[in-house]
Amino acid sequence: MLIDPPPILLEIKNLSVDFIQNKEKIKVLKNVNFNIPSGKIVGVIGESGSGKSVTALSIMGLLQQPPAIIDDNSEILFYARKEKVVNLLKLNPKEINAYRGKHISMIFQEPMTSLNPVMKCGEQVAEIILKHNPDNIKTSKKALHKTLDLFNEVELPRPEIMFNSYPHQISGGQKQRVMIAIAIACKPDLIIADEPTTALDLTIQKTILELLKKLQIKYGMSVLFITHDLTIVSNIADKIIVMNKGSVIEEGSTEQIFNNPTSPYTKGLLACRPPLDKRLLSLPTISDFIDNNNVNNKNIFSEITITERKLNQQILYANPPILKVENLNKSFPVKQKLFNYNRKFVKAVDNVSFEVYPGETLGLVGESGCGKTTLGRSIIRLIEPDKGTIFYKDKNINELSFSEMRTVRKKLQMVFQDPYSSLNPRLVIGKAIIEPMQVHKLFYYYDQQKKRAIDLLEMVGLSSRYFNRYPHEFSGGQRQRICIARSLALNPELIICDESVSALDVSVQAQILNLLNDLKKHFGFTYIFISHDLSVVRYMSDRMAVMKQGKIIEIGDADEIFTTPATEYTKRLLNAIPQVNYRL
Repeated sequence: MLIDPPPILLEIKNLSVDFIQNKEKIKVLKNVNFNIPSGKIVGVIGESGSGKSVTALSIMGLLQQPPAIIDDNSEILFYARKEKVVNLLKLNPKEINAYRGKHISMIFQEPMTSLNPVMKCGEQVAEIILKHNPDNIKTSKKALHKTLDLFNEVELPRPEIMFNSYPHQISGGQKQRVMIAIAIACKPDLIIADEPTTALDLTIQKTILELLKKLQIKYGMSVLFITHDLTIVSNIADKIIVMNKGSVIEEGSTEQIFNNPTSPYTKGLLACRPPLDKRLLSLPTISDFIDNNNVNNKNIFSEITITERKLNQQILYANPPILKVENLNKSFPVKQKLFNYNRKFVKAVDNVSFEVYPGETLGLVGESGCGKTTLGRSIIRLIEPDKGTIFYKDKNINELSFSEMRTVRKKLQMVFQDPYSSLNPRLVIGKAIIEPMQVHKLFYYYDQQKKRAIDLLEMVGLSSRYFNRYPHEFSGGQRQRICIARSLALNPELIICDESVSALDVSVQAQILNLLNDLKKHFGFTYIFISHDLSVVRYMSDRMAVMKQGKIIEIGDADEIFTTPATEYTKRLLNAIPQVNYRL
């Protein structure tokens, strides 16, 4: 006899968590209360540090204690279909292991660090099947067949090849599908998806979200979907929980949160993503709503008119280009068997030509693997191109020697995607900003260099008291500001921003985009802005270039490409942008 699932699958009551840091207690969660209905998708929204992941790890029993201390009055009640109510916080390690994977599973944010790099993908799925024995599977042969069935279910191409592939041999989207296969292997009652699409292209993100929804409906599972971007869960969540600084500040149905948000914080989260129907002078930030608490403040939503934009373009394109790229090519060898002399090559950049004008922002968009980053690095010769010419102010930089190129790089700078790996972890951030000045002998005295570094920190919105702090002491958004300050140290003229906001919260992303535009107005910078997010690129760019398989397939005015794309590929990229209607 089948027992109907309870109306509430999981209930969190008065969850409070402290972390011990330097012998002091830091409150991370403060009396968190919400429930997850059976067979529903619940979105948990908030910025980094709001307590979303700590809540998820508490459910899974994965918080290390200490440094974490869970309050004795906290409860996480799990209503299993055939069992009595269980308080997950009171289970010992052996007991909680019986629930992990079998009843509650988790999809983590970064699949590369979640998957075992020395185990084949199929073996990692088969491992959990053999451990929990779903459908009474107890042999390796049956586990293999079940794994192949799961790979088909999560729509992985060539399941047999994927089974024998290691994580580093497949793409980010494919790795995430392997993680989903692991999560659903035992048909759990609840899946916790913690930022599962953060660093993925919008097209891949869309397919992953559609896949999760399809599987949730098929198996009648509940899903706790954690993200910092409200738009991501707009079309799949039944209910939304908004968290800030360790507390639940708003809760309601998806329709209610989008059409009638009550908290200024929620309104800020909705507004800080670039809109699709207009071009704003600057993006609203959460502080605009919290400080003003006035959604009718028209200054927050000031628009750039078509007339103003056309006038600005006339000025921009009246000048000769600052950068001219002609027939640029770059290929990489494909790994083959030893002593195979007929080597194959993949063209990362295939006969690319374009121009960039002084004071312009040229957006460069496309899916992962299209050649955007290789093109950006080839321009400043961090990667040596195979063929083609690059003119910077009519100077052919392909012909420059190493020492001559070093001089030119003072005027050509790059802001990379991952700010943490861009900074030396052993160097305080003040000295990291001073370092390029010392290399290029800018200023004679250290005091002058230090003053310049402090001025740059304050210019990007950071205090001078941060000068002697290390990179690990900052948030992702702060580290990106530090990287921007370092790129400004040598007074550059052209800056290449390579996915510089893709991994940031949408609220922090808005701040960084506004900062880049403010610096552009102040210093007259020229940008090449690389991203897979067309809404962000459209907001930043005067013109847009679309790349596919190493080629630029479309280039022109950003607004025109956005409204009337010329290629099916561009249309597909545009269709992947979450379409959200909301009222503030």
